[in-house]
Amino acid sequence: MLYVMEEYSVATEEFFRDRLRFLRNERKISAREMSLALGQNETYINKIETGKCTTTIASFLKICDYLQVTPEHFFSADVKNIMNNDSEILKLFHKLTAYQSEYMFSFLKDLTE
Repeated sequence: MLYVMEEYSVATEEFFRDRLRFLRNERKISAREMSLALGQNETYINKIETGKCTTTIASFLKICDYLQVTPEHFFSADVKNIMNNDSEILKLFHKLTAYQSEYMFSFLKDLTE
C-alpha cells in the first residue's frame, strides 16, 4: 500500500507541474514574468515546474489568482476544460514530426485500451 501512495504522490506532483506550465503557456506568460509578478525570485515558477521546489497553499492560491482560474479549474482533469475544442488538438498534432506523431498515436492508443 505504501508503494501505491508514493506513486500517487509523484503523479500528483507531476500533474501539478504540467498543469501550471500548460496554463501559463496558454496565456503566453513567461516563467520569469509570472515569478516576478507574484513577488518571487525570477526563477520561482521555473523551479516549481521542474520539481526543484514546491509551493505553499497560500502561494498556490496566488498562482490561481494570477492565472485567473479557480483551484477547482486548476486541478480539473476534464480534457474539454484544458483544450478549447477538438480542432485545437488536431492543430497541435499536425505540428509534430512523423516520429512524434507515431509516438503520440501509440501513447494515446495505449491509454485508451
